[in-house]
Amino acid sequence: MKLFESAIRISKSILLGDRRPVIFSGPCAIENEQICMDIAGTLNEISQKLDFDLVFKASFDKANRTAVTSFRTAGIEQGLGILSNVKKSFSLPVLTDIHESDQAATVAEVVDVLQIPAFLCRQTDLLLAAGRTGKAVKIKKGQFMAAEDMQYAIEKVKSTGNNNVFLTERGTSFGYHDLIVDMRSLPVMRQYAPVVFDVTHSVQQPGAQGGSSGGNRSMAPFLAKAAAASGVDGFFVETHPNPDKALSDGPNMIPLVKMHEFLEMLLDFWRLEKRSSFEI
Repeated sequence: MKLFESAIRISKSILLGDRRPVIFSGPCAIENEQICMDIAGTLNEISQKLDFDLVFKASFDKANRTAVTSFRTAGIEQGLGILSNVKKSFSLPVLTDIHESDQAATVAEVVDVLQIPAFLCRQTDLLLAAGRTGKAVKIKKGQFMAAEDMQYAIEKVKSTGNNNVFLTERGTSFGYHDLIVDMRSLPVMRQYAPVVFDVTHSVQQPGAQGGSSGGNRSMAPFLAKAAAASGVDGFFVETHPNPDKALSDGPNMIPLVKMHEFLEMLLDFWRLEKRSSFEI
């Protein structure tokens, strides 16, 4: 199996698919500016100690929550303002989701990476709009998609002339409020683009709490180590100072106080794989 060998540019200083790990991390949703600043500050310190590239992540809108009453965050105007402040305060590239084509150009004025949610990975107009911004585009593999079919999502973005596009694995849904990660999907998708493993949403249990999704963060270290050993280019890990009180995806997130230990463990496995790659 021939893997994708070219690095793609995340920002002026960060390449994905090179010999340096990239961690995409932050809270699931923008609850308020203080939480974002606290998380970004802590993650920035950890990145300097553990020597990895960091992209700060937070969503200005959670448009695909289970229930209509669920918290959807600050909205695009306030959310982009907060992301801009994080970017300036810590000199970090930032990532957020877009859900509609007409959001792409506005969001791209602030962020470095546009994330396409898993449920929308086949939406041609959304992918084209994201590609036309010229910013890096992160496409989550749909829970309903075969890994090999994600090549067509990549081709849609590249058709705009934007080659800075990559994929994210977050598991496959078989119903029954659970997701299963097939580690074979990682090398399959790495034929087409760099691949990031979504630690957080791979342990999500969609709709398991009735009007909201549940999760099992205790499984995160096991899946993360398996993905690192399988060979990926980076990791997506959401975190929060108090996940049990978080307004979105709390059961999946790693407590902020545990992030240094978690990422140190994860990067040890990632670097071991880079030293011991073997093909048949």
